[in-house]
Amino acid sequence: MKKKNKRLNNLILFLVPIFTGAAIIFYNLKDNMVFFYSPTEILDRSDNIKSVVRLGGMVKKGSVSKENTFFNGANVEEVSFIITDFNNEIEVKYIGILPDLFKEEQGVVVQGNIDKMKVMRATEVLAKHDENYMPPEIEAIESKKEKINDIWTRYSIFIFSFDIN
Repeated sequence: MKKKNKRLNNLILFLVPIFTGAAIIFYNLKDNMVFFYSPTEILDRSDNIKSVVRLGGMVKKGSVSKENTFFNGANVEEVSFIITDFNNEIEVKYIGILPDLFKEEQGVVVQGNIDKMKVMRATEVLAKHDENYMPPEIEAIESKKEKINDIWTRYSIFIFSFDIN
C-alpha cells in the first residue's frame, strides 16, 4: 500500500469515531440545548411537558404576593408571582428563600413542574440582572473613589487658580 493511501486510511479511522461520538452527544442533548423557555413556548407545549422545565421572563409588576401556608408539617411562606414575556403569562408558586436580586420588573429564571392548571410549582428561582449591575461592596468602593477624585479636582483647581494670578 502506498504512503498516501495509508495516511488516508488512518485519517478516516481517526475521524469516523469522533464524528460518530459528536453526533450521538448532540442527538441526546437536542431537547436540553435551550437554557429556558418563555411563557409562550411553555403554553404552546404544555401538553407535552411532563418533566422539570425552566421558565424565563420578567416578573410582572404588582404580581408578587406572600402567603403563609402549611407544608410538610411546618408553617412556611409561599411566594406567588407572575412571569411574563409580554405576550403570555404563567403564575409561579415557590416555597423557599428568594435571591437578593429578585424583584418586580426584573428578569428571572425558575425551574419546576407545571400542573394541569398551568401553574408552575418552582423548586428553584434564579434572578437575572442586566450588564449594569454592580454589587453593593464594589459600589461603595467606587463612590469613595469618586469622592477622592472630586476632592483632588477641587484642590488642583484651587492651587492652579493661585498660579495663574
